[in-house]
Amino acid sequence: MKYQGMTVNERLYLSGKLDDFDKAVAQKNTTEIIKILIAVELTESSIDEILQYLKLKESKKENGLEA
Repeated sequence: MKYQGMTVNERLYLSGKLDDFDKAVAQKNTTEIIKILIAVELTESSIDEILQYLKLKESKKENGLEA
């Protein structure tokens, strides 16, 4: 685990993917965002939280799937 203990921004910067990530967010390119976040070793649950924060994915609560 190359990126263990690092923040998302640290991972993106160290990997050289920060600009690509920012561009994908600006374009709302969810597929590219996910690819980048997987490349910096984030878990699926962390990726889901980031997509929700970016308003690119609804949470289960917003979908009415969670009480």
